[in-house]
Amino acid sequence: MRKNFARLAMFAMALMLVLSACGGAPAEAPAAEAPAAEAPAATEAPAATEAPVVEDAGGFQIPETVEGKFNIAMVLIGPHDDGGWSQAHYEGLVYIEENVENVHTAYIENVPEGADSEQVFRSLSRKGFDLIFGTSFGFGDPMAAVAEEFPDVMYIHLTGIASNGTNFGNLMGAMENMKYLAGMLAGARAKQDGNPKLGYMATFPIPEEIRLGNAIALGMKKTCPECTLDVRWLNTWHDPIIEKEAAASLFDAGAQVVFTGADTPAVADVAQEKGKWGVTYDWYGSCKVDACLTAPYWVWGPVYSGIAEKVIAGTYEPGWDYFDAETGALGLYGFMEGQEMQPGVKDLDPEVIAMVEEILAQMIAGEFTRFDVFTGPINDNKGNVVLPEGQSLEQVDLDAFPEYGLPCTVDVCMKWWAEGITAELPQ
Repeated sequence: MRKNFARLAMFAMALMLVLSACGGAPAEAPAAEAPAAEAPAATEAPAATEAPVVEDAGGFQIPETVEGKFNIAMVLIGPHDDGGWSQAHYEGLVYIEENVENVHTAYIENVPEGADSEQVFRSLSRKGFDLIFGTSFGFGDPMAAVAEEFPDVMYIHLTGIASNGTNFGNLMGAMENMKYLAGMLAGARAKQDGNPKLGYMATFPIPEEIRLGNAIALGMKKTCPECTLDVRWLNTWHDPIIEKEAAASLFDAGAQVVFTGADTPAVADVAQEKGKWGVTYDWYGSCKVDACLTAPYWVWGPVYSGIAEKVIAGTYEPGWDYFDAETGALGLYGFMEGQEMQPGVKDLDPEVIAMVEEILAQMIAGEFTRFDVFTGPINDNKGNVVLPEGQSLEQVDLDAFPEYGLPCTVDVCMKWWAEGITAELPQ
């Protein structure tokens, strides 16, 4: 079954849109085994983990390896200090260096997809790096090609849909869990403010972004049945100017709370100016202003360290790692140990707070998963039944469109907007 699915997934890669940053995984796989951990303080991270550079590849300098150590490289789609996606991964790389013995780490930032990224992955492999992480959806094809040339190097793609089962796999986590809880908080906030309108700044029309938007809407409806969710497509993962413009557009159109699927905290900064609320993403440190309601975020370090240790030991099997909240790699800012709730959450209905805390505890205990988020009854925004009561989506349904050639059905593939979302899907 796994081999058949791998062939389908590799076929699907040829049909994928070449887009940057996050994505999903098409088959159920065990979560990366790693202990739960709190996010480190930003000041604890060293300024850089880059090695001396001597080689140029497509305008990017390739760092040296360190003899006698296990060498790990990370290729970032954005700057390592972007306050979002790339910074969360960078801090995960720092965590590896600090917690796994005898490793050397390095990173290259602001790498676009296409020929440039393939050249970077190939040069890192030639240089002698043993494990290479690529943190963009659009790095998938280049990484798959280079993996065939260097069978002794392990490549982990975030997030993609393919694996060759030998030295190229992908990794993703159930961020839909935290978006669902954040949707509950945002719905309660909008209802309490007397303005039942929310907004979502989506990046690209891929299953991941639709899945997360649907999770927001499902959570929103739990606390505010009358609430609606508008959508603006950014067509970028990292552009502070475009993100601010989109946030302002949604707020000006009437939204009381706006979510972002992009990399910077721009949505909260605009919310502060507008006297409304923003929900940031990716990095725990993105929720810095009072107008930030919360932030669903990643803590990659424990998962990365678990993978590195297994690769070093020769026991890691690359495939489709899709972890849930019990790994400690997912967080909801203001609700994790040692964190204080944001001002916009503190005065919400105590029953809402208690419900969010209860479901979060169940998630951390492994008793409430991504499949519980997507369990019926669920209707789409056209009144069609997506899932009848008691039926749940499967992993491939979360990650696929029918066009990918994967074995999901048109009825449940992630190509629909949930009830309450006022937007249309682009063709």
